[in-house]
Amino acid sequence: MTTQTLRSVDRDTAPTFARLALPDAVRDAIGAALSVLPDPAADIDRSMTRYHRIFAGLPLEQLQRILDFGRHIDTPGATLVSNLPVEETLPLTPVDGGPARDKRGFVAEGVLLGLAGLLGEPIGVLTEKDGRLVHDVVPVPGGERTQTNQGSAVFLNFHSDITYDPTGRYDIANPDFLVLNCLRGDRSGAAATHYADARDICGQLTDGALETLRSPLFRLNAPGSYTRSAAGGGQVLSDPVPVISGAVDYPEIAISANGVHPLTRGAATAFGELQDACRATAHTVCLEPGQALLVNNRKGVHARSEFVARHDGRDRWLQRAYVRRSLWNIRYRVTPGDRRVHY
Repeated sequence: MTTQTLRSVDRDTAPTFARLALPDAVRDAIGAALSVLPDPAADIDRSMTRYHRIFAGLPLEQLQRILDFGRHIDTPGATLVSNLPVEETLPLTPVDGGPARDKRGFVAEGVLLGLAGLLGEPIGVLTEKDGRLVHDVVPVPGGERTQTNQGSAVFLNFHSDITYDPTGRYDIANPDFLVLNCLRGDRSGAAATHYADARDICGQLTDGALETLRSPLFRLNAPGSYTRSAAGGGQVLSDPVPVISGAVDYPEIAISANGVHPLTRGAATAFGELQDACRATAHTVCLEPGQALLVNNRKGVHARSEFVARHDGRDRWLQRAYVRRSLWNIRYRVTPGDRRVHY
């Protein structure tokens, strides 16, 4: 699948995708407040409290739109926030998938976690970026063709960010939201992020396909980060689950980037129809510095186009946060050393 197979759909006024831009004065005030703060990893709870105070300075209407994004079922599944503060100086893009060791300021981390804090609580997963709360999403040499955030040379399939769980369900303890903040855009402009909302997807499906997709006829492969560390790259499949679930008007969707295994021929046909519906309804953005994409990880799925990575320090660089509305119902996964990091 290539970017060219995706239809460009202009649905900026549709209820499933939204945009908002901060006023210049608000951007500058938030940036100034963030610029003097230390690395949030040193004391994440104190840092999150500081970010709450800073982001409370958003205009009331914009603050409510972001808060409503996180708390209501009928709000958009993705929102592009623009005119955000950016780092005054940015080091080279890291090439190993980890943080930049020579990064001096933490404005980008403040933007990422400040927006995350309006939606819920940032979490870490030990098998994803070593449990860090801030994920540096960059192309990594050797990972170009993987269905992971290390990739660049292949289309990253429409997917949810799921979490391996010994219960057999990978769509329970996974993030409720993702925040993607752009530090450095793709120099060619080819790296696009696509979002497809389950409400739009279901409207494209035949009744028979939708009924099949709502049946437990699919097994999700665990994320590539987990299969690499726990299974030598082999498959680690979930219990049979539906791909679409929940209320007809407010469906939930769960798809693994690392592979979905239909259990019947009819399920395979329905899943193919689902992929077509994702492409047909997708909203597309090419993230640039000063932009962050808020994604509801249950209302919709996202994808990324292929692009050329040169691994020369100037490649595309996003930071990502996983967000839960509450940490309470995943308390069985908490690690002894950090109450925000889960196994």
